[in-house]
Amino acid sequence: MQPYLRLPVRAGHFAAAALATALIVAGCASDTATIVRAPRAPPATASITPVTRTDLAALPPAETTQGALPAPVAGSAQKPLRIGLLLPLGGFDQTAAIAKGMKQAAEMALFEAERPNVQLIVKDDKGTPEGAKAATEEAIHEGAEIILGPLFGRAVGGAAPVAQAAGVPVLTFSNDRQVVGNGVYALGFLPGEEVDRIVGYAASQGKKRIAALISDDAYGAVVGSAFRDAVTRNGGLVSVFETYPAGANAMLGPSRRIVAAIKEADAAGLPIDAVFIPGGQDVLPQLGPLMAYSGFDAGKVKLLGSGAWEFANIGSNETFVGGWYPGPDPQGWRAFSGRFVKQFGQPPPRLASIAFDAVNIAMSVPAGPEAGSRFTAAALTRPAGFGGVDGLIWLHADGLSERALAILEVNKIGSTVVEAAPATLDGARLSATTAPPRVN
Repeated sequence: MQPYLRLPVRAGHFAAAALATALIVAGCASDTATIVRAPRAPPATASITPVTRTDLAALPPAETTQGALPAPVAGSAQKPLRIGLLLPLGGFDQTAAIAKGMKQAAEMALFEAERPNVQLIVKDDKGTPEGAKAATEEAIHEGAEIILGPLFGRAVGGAAPVAQAAGVPVLTFSNDRQVVGNGVYALGFLPGEEVDRIVGYAASQGKKRIAALISDDAYGAVVGSAFRDAVTRNGGLVSVFETYPAGANAMLGPSRRIVAAIKEADAAGLPIDAVFIPGGQDVLPQLGPLMAYSGFDAGKVKLLGSGAWEFANIGSNETFVGGWYPGPDPQGWRAFSGRFVKQFGQPPPRLASIAFDAVNIAMSVPAGPEAGSRFTAAALTRPAGFGGVDGLIWLHADGLSERALAILEVNKIGSTVVEAAPATLDGARLSATTAPPRVN
């Protein structure tokens, strides 16, 4: 299957769109980075509020270290912990810039937790299987009990066999389902869970006849399949399914066809309730005017999106105002981003929060009675999950993850949370499948 990537950006952040374009066109080898959404960061002068991190609040205070690991305090129940961090840090391109921001976020997690017995072992994996293999070998040789990263799915292919042979788990930042399992867990946002969340919420609001306008690429193939499954699971009907190739001129035909289908269904007494458009900043500014030009009435048909809808100025296009999309509650990101700006003098790349959360996950797992027994499968897949900047996340034995996602509504100046993220795993599954009707 083709790899897929979605890296929306916002003003003031690294230009990840070019990176996304370069990585999407890879061959059958997995080359996927984390699917992300881009909540708005506050300016450097914004007030900074604390982040609530479920299950992480009780981290014991102490002094952060990035150097040699100090000896444990006599009588202390805390055992020394070495965490391997693999990122494509070499070079001066956008990938390296994003990796640098993720490294800074990981260091910030250590600084804020004040854990003197924790050491971060940072390695450049070069974004390749060979580089990741060598980096993993070095990190484990230096005592890493867990590996955070790599960023790209193809690099995971080099890191995983080494880590598995040593019994060291891997928390990858990739969202590639093909590289997880057997001790490798995905921290990236999986497209299927986003689709489940938005389709389930729409169904709970009576939106069950749904059309789709999806990109004709590898990402679209993954999302399109998840969309069909989610609609069926929620007792709905896929009324129309259109795909579009890249380029504004190529988007016009599919836009016209889907609007015509909406009008025909309305005339036949079988109105379409919603249209699912999981594009991001790279396509929505072109699609919105084309939909309006084709006669789309956003007042009659609800637009549904993916987490890629979270970018600055989406509400400047009237077509998307009032639309719904899934994502983490933006409060956590705003607080994290403010602290990052204060610490490093510039806004973080959107992937930074995942690196920050990964370090806190590693630090929140208590040491076992024997060396090497800290990161068991049971400890990593605990029912309570882990909290962080992007909300609750649960890791599963098959390596996949689930996240607690809120539902947001676009307005002219930003977005508003219309349904909070669930607080439990059962709640997350309920909200994505059989949530009861709710009127806003």
